[in-house]
Amino acid sequence: MNEQLRQAKDALDSIIKKSRTYWYKPIQIAEVLYHDRVVGDADLNNLESYRIASKHWRNEVTMALLNAKSSSSNDYQDGLFLKQMPQQYIKLLGKENRRTNGAVEAYIYGQFLHNQILLNKILHYCNAATTEDFDIEYLLDTFLKENGLRHSMDKVYEVIVYALFSTLVEKLGLQVEVSVDVDKLGILSEFLDFAKMIMGIDVNIRKSKQKAKIYRVGVANAADKGLDMYSNWGPAIQIKHLTLDVQKAESIVSEISSDRIVIVCQEAEASVILALLSQIGWKSRIQSIVTEKNLVDWYEKALRGKNSDILGSTLLKKMRDELVNEFPHVKEIPEIITSRNYDDTFYPEWTVMM
Repeated sequence: MNEQLRQAKDALDSIIKKSRTYWYKPIQIAEVLYHDRVVGDADLNNLESYRIASKHWRNEVTMALLNAKSSSSNDYQDGLFLKQMPQQYIKLLGKENRRTNGAVEAYIYGQFLHNQILLNKILHYCNAATTEDFDIEYLLDTFLKENGLRHSMDKVYEVIVYALFSTLVEKLGLQVEVSVDVDKLGILSEFLDFAKMIMGIDVNIRKSKQKAKIYRVGVANAADKGLDMYSNWGPAIQIKHLTLDVQKAESIVSEISSDRIVIVCQEAEASVILALLSQIGWKSRIQSIVTEKNLVDWYEKALRGKNSDILGSTLLKKMRDELVNEFPHVKEIPEIITSRNYDDTFYPEWTVMM
């Protein structure tokens, strides 16, 4: 493999390494190469022949594989071929892919399926685990040690945090109350329709109660910033497993309007986060910092403590459900991939490393 092709492969490997659950970017590259090699509707000398069309090609495959398609902004998606995989690299990979009868495509999908095998093992462990033997540290370590899954650690943290927090809030029977002071009845009367529609109160019923709940916002954006979870009683919750610098620490707070922020992070990051937020003058907005040690201790109590009969099964079910939702897995390879006969393609330089 010559130096130029090596650089193109390194760029591809970098994209693969950073990919999370759905592998949108590597699969989009694979589909450009496939359409160049087989279909003939991608001209690798003309970016516009595949820049937009490849989004549809990718979505067709990801829908078949994982029943999902990318919802990222067009600007973010366009960054793939404008920055991460520029045209000169695509042309080199395309030439190699044609020479090897699809080995580069097979390499990308082989890496994807290898990650799926790792993920299936983890999901099987969680499904088979009981309140007596489930080990949260083992789950975290497994994701951390596997190269193909390491980049998903923040999402794993979200899952285990949401499962734990929502279980405790539910089983504690917490309630949130909204009320109006008697000296504010004049304003309440003037805005009675607002009070009824938005807060569920009026001049006769000046208090409203509801169950306390925690909500997940959904898939984090590409920059890994913003809100991860929020509660209906105040605190916003940000999950941060990766190492921080000043810019990332600032983004945690600057993009969240709440003045009560809970940060979940590794033990070693707690003091760093506090120092960075103090440096930029926002320490006062942090309600608390929860560390991995806290999570491990709380999981141990919930699964095997005094109240495990109340908490344990609910906690495991919530965690399993969230893992399946966050990390959908391939049950069988769809015809759209098997019809390409990638198993018949073997070149040592494009072998998936297990």
